[in-house]
Amino acid sequence: MTATATTVLTARALLLDMDGTLVNSDAVVERIWRRWADRHGLDGDEVMKIVHGRQGYASMAMLLPGRPMEQNHADNARMLAEETADMDGVVAIPGAAEFLASLVRMGVPHALVTSADVALSTARMAAAGLALPDVRVTAESVGASKPDPEGFLKGAAELGIAPADCLVFEDSAAGIQAGRAAGMRVVGIGPRAGFHGPDVVVRDLSEVRVEEADGGVRVHVG
Repeated sequence: MTATATTVLTARALLLDMDGTLVNSDAVVERIWRRWADRHGLDGDEVMKIVHGRQGYASMAMLLPGRPMEQNHADNARMLAEETADMDGVVAIPGAAEFLASLVRMGVPHALVTSADVALSTARMAAAGLALPDVRVTAESVGASKPDPEGFLKGAAELGIAPADCLVFEDSAAGIQAGRAAGMRVVGIGPRAGFHGPDVVVRDLSEVRVEEADGGVRVHVG
C-alpha cells in the first residue's frame, strides 16, 4: 500500500539497501549499463528494467543466457571498477543523512545490505556524504545475488536479530523480492518500489521517522 496516512511498523532491526534507497546513483548506473547494452547489441531500455538491485553478473546471466558465467563474473568486475571511478551525479536520497543519524543516535541495530562491492559502496556513500553503517553485507559477503534472500538473512544474523523482527528498506523488484523471501516486511522507497508489492511505499526517507519503543523501534512511514 502507499503511505497516504502515517503507517507505524515495529521492528528490532533495520536492513538498508544502498542504491535507490540511501543513494541516488541512477545517472551512473544508466551510463554504465547503456554502454554495456550497446556493446552487446541489446536494447538499453530493456536492460535497465533488469539491472536495478541485482549484482551485475546476475543481470548479465538473464540478459545473455548463453554466455559462460565466468565471462559474466569477469565483465562484472570491470563494470564495478568503472562504476567506482564514476561518481558524477551520485547524491543522497532526500532524508537519508538524517535517517541514518537518528539510527546511530538511538543505537538502533541496522545494516547496509547492498549488491555493490566494498569499494563501490564505500565510494558511493562517501560521494553522497553518508556515514557507512558498522555492519555491511556487500557483494563479497554472499554467494547469491538478490532476489535471493541470502544478503538480508546474513544481515539479520550479523545483528543477532530474528528475520521476522527485521524491517527492510528497498527500491527495486529484486530487493523487495529478497526481503519478502527472507520473511521480512519491506518499506518501498521511491517510484520503482510501488510496482513490486512492498508493505508500504514512500517517496523518499524524508517520509520516514524512527522512535524508540520497548525492545525495538517504531517506524512512522508517511
